[in-house]
Amino acid sequence: MKVSDILRRKGNQIFSITPQATVLDALRLMAEKNLGALLVMDDQKLDGIFTERDYARKIILLGRNSKDTPITEVMTSNLRTITLETEISECMKMMTEKTIRHLPVMQSESVIGIISIGDVVKHLMEEQQGIIEHLESYIAGS
Repeated sequence: MKVSDILRRKGNQIFSITPQATVLDALRLMAEKNLGALLVMDDQKLDGIFTERDYARKIILLGRNSKDTPITEVMTSNLRTITLETEISECMKMMTEKTIRHLPVMQSESVIGIISIGDVVKHLMEEQQGIIEHLESYIAGS
């Protein structure tokens, strides 16, 4: 299974903020939309990602002020990205090995979606349930 399978079910809505935003701006949007991460985009160009983890480690623990801190100072800019053709198992491996929870989905130079570790786990659970049901049906028919 591929990333395209997840986006087909989930959709490809993207929530982002500009590099000129503050951390407080990001937190407000994340709270409003119930998100764990926001892409930081300058026009259509992906500059980085801001996550709850960034907030905890780079704002709270360091005693910084969310209202005055530009998002560019605390966002993660060295991003791992994937494509529609990336295998789900590769996403799980990347997320596990690099301890990341969100992967932007790219097509050429454009962001076309984002998947989370929750999306990957949900997809894998549904896939396993389908296998179980198939096997149960096969056993019942024997």
